Amino acid sequence: MKEVKVKGLDIKVPNGSPFAYETPEALPKAHQNCLIVAPRGQGKTTFCVNLMERMPYDRIICVSPSIKSNSELLSRLKIDPEDIYENPDDIEVVDRIKETIEKERDDLEEYIEKKKKYKELMKLLSKDDMFRIPDDLLMLFYENGSFEPPTHRWGGKKPCIAVLFDDCLGSQIFTKGIRKLNALTIYHRHTGQLKGGGAIGCSLYFLLQSFKCSSGGISKCIRGNTTSLAIGRTKSDKELDEIAEECGGEVAKEDFLKIHNQATKNSKFDFLFCDFNKKENHPSMFRKNLDTFIVP
Repeated sequence: MKEVKVKGLDIKVPNGSPFAYETPEALPKAHQNCLIVAPRGQGKTTFCVNLMERMPYDRIICVSPSIKSNSELLSRLKIDPEDIYENPDDIEVVDRIKETIEKERDDLEEYIEKKKKYKELMKLLSKDDMFRIPDDLLMLFYENGSFEPPTHRWGGKKPCIAVLFDDCLGSQIFTKGIRKLNALTIYHRHTGQLKGGGAIGCSLYFLLQSFKCSSGGISKCIRGNTTSLAIGRTKSDKELDEIAEECGGEVAKEDFLKIHNQATKNSKFDFLFCDFNKKENHPSMFRKNLDTFIVP
């Protein structure tokens, strides 16, 4: 077919990456929307913990009715009690998660402004002219007999936040509150937007016993916004076919089934990990667990 080029209308790609947080070289990008799917008792939590504890998360929020009985999640991921929501039937939980991220945004914005004012104060003090310094500026930083610089919980950097949903299938969050959860998934990288550009954002992790179910499961919207998918061994050929079909844009169904079998054939605790937004230096989007790339 013939092509006719029009000058001045070329697509200009913006600088920078939509994945704003640096992660270790071998790990996925951040932020992400990760689904971890396997039947009960086949290592979903173990896989999730091994992935999340290696990612650079400063704060992890957990929505799970069983979190307090899961010492692995609590101890290894160092989840703060204030960030635990045990009732997935409370659809306001999604609103509170957004408020938490926006509060982190506000704290960072306040710190940035105070830092500017502190720099201004130090400059005026260096001129040894106390009478020119506004009283409110003096009192803003005067504490315990000296002028204290502003502090920030994360040292002035954007906190990297993740949200984990576990044992929530069939809950009100996944039914009555699904529109809120869909919106959080769509805008997860843009939640808590900063005045100077960018956002705090969050990664989302969903631990699931089934990829699809008739009601109270992961919505098509969430599945469609998945950036990584971990699939354990499953007894349901139908479910595996459904997953293969949804990954059809990445690899042929037959190849996907072969790759999944190779990744999970040795142990029921093995996973096929699919990274749909892999880093350029990664040899493949497929891995057996986290440490072994499978190159089709």
